[in-house]
Amino acid sequence: MHKIYNIKVVPRAKHNRVEKLNEDSLKIWLIAAPVDNKANFLLLEVVADYLNVKQRQISFIKGIRSRDKQIMVADY
Repeated sequence: MHKIYNIKVVPRAKHNRVEKLNEDSLKIWLIAAPVDNKANFLLLEVVADYLNVKQRQISFIKGIRSRDKQIMVADY
């Protein structure tokens, strides 16, 4: 079973933080800058920790270069 999440990313924040907006939407603050995919790699770590899944279960569907992203979590 797969679960799709819409994510709004706020890079260069003071702390990593996740806020659940509704059943399938998250707003995530990341300390990393959106340079050299640092924010995307940190996003995978933060989401995996928040959802208690492994990073390899998460894949980007849309928005790899945008603040508005869509991810899929496999076997959730």
